Amino acid sequence: MIPLSSDTETKPTQAMRQTMAAAEVGDEQKGEDPTINRLLARVAELLGKESALFFPGGTMCNLVAIKVHTRPADVIFADYMAHIIRAESAGAAFSSAVLIEPILSERGVFTCEAFEQALGRVRTTPVPYSPIPRLLCVEQTHNFGGGSVWRLDELQAVANCARSHGLSVHMDGARLMNAVVATRTPAAAFAACVDSVWLDFTKGLGAPVGAVLAGSKEFIEEARRLKHVFGGALRQAGIVGAGCLYALDHHVERLEEDHANAQRLAEGLSTIEGIAVRTPRPDTNMVFFDVEELGIDSATFLHMLANRGVQMGAVGNLIRAVTHLGVSQADVQTAIEAIADIARENWHDRTKAMPS
Repeated sequence: MIPLSSDTETKPTQAMRQTMAAAEVGDEQKGEDPTINRLLARVAELLGKESALFFPGGTMCNLVAIKVHTRPADVIFADYMAHIIRAESAGAAFSSAVLIEPILSERGVFTCEAFEQALGRVRTTPVPYSPIPRLLCVEQTHNFGGGSVWRLDELQAVANCARSHGLSVHMDGARLMNAVVATRTPAAAFAACVDSVWLDFTKGLGAPVGAVLAGSKEFIEEARRLKHVFGGALRQAGIVGAGCLYALDHHVERLEEDHANAQRLAEGLSTIEGIAVRTPRPDTNMVFFDVEELGIDSATFLHMLANRGVQMGAVGNLIRAVTHLGVSQADVQTAIEAIADIARENWHDRTKAMPS
């Protein structure tokens, strides 16, 4: 099965496994794991932040960061398609008792004006009737926006806008390194726009476990306490931390291959009658398309595709394909041919049924 449903499906390479097996380890919760400590120092330097903290996964990074930045009954702001709204089971509301006010955008990248419109909706009533605006969240790259990238000037503009209104800024940086490679912008330049940011190692970077949250020393000190509250304390975490270090050494620049494969996929799908590509020029490693013109629903299409050895996923009414370490150029060509086969069958059947 060609795994195109998500870049979370990457598998550690044999060389990464060997590095992990040989890792020095200690008690991560006590700060005694030498491999994790090397990883934290490296990520803090990469992102230009004072301190960093290791987590099992990125959703916990978001939950802890929001908890540090806010108090109960505050309001935070995020794009309406943001991961913290659409894919974290209302965790921020559950753990931090905050309201999330959505910001409207076309691809997950919004303007200062769009943010201020959302802020204005919250401030239609005076205190004590309205919640206190406390935090703006951005996502780099934006998953449900089609892997879209915040350009540095765009990010600087909305961050400055938020701070002018007294808000802190947090970045969900799950695919931050995809944005770095796509734009040739240093990670620290993006991170300088925000107060806290995390980097995921389990997507395009190909590690099996791990995310690192970074910020000021005071921020990370409180995040460390809350990490324990959330059940995130670890013991000999260096085994997985070594995989993250390996990924930084060997899997960053190769993200460009994933972006090129996504472009090949988009170009190939654009030639198929009945397939409407919504990301004809992918920013990074995601391609979104729909099959409505074929007269079949997403679930039926995905079943047909799986029967041909290709796995993709659905996001609403759209199909999402994500390229990554485990997908080759040949795999992309196979996927294009499989989709063309499905389209020919269903387009032919549909046209036969249409009245002349």
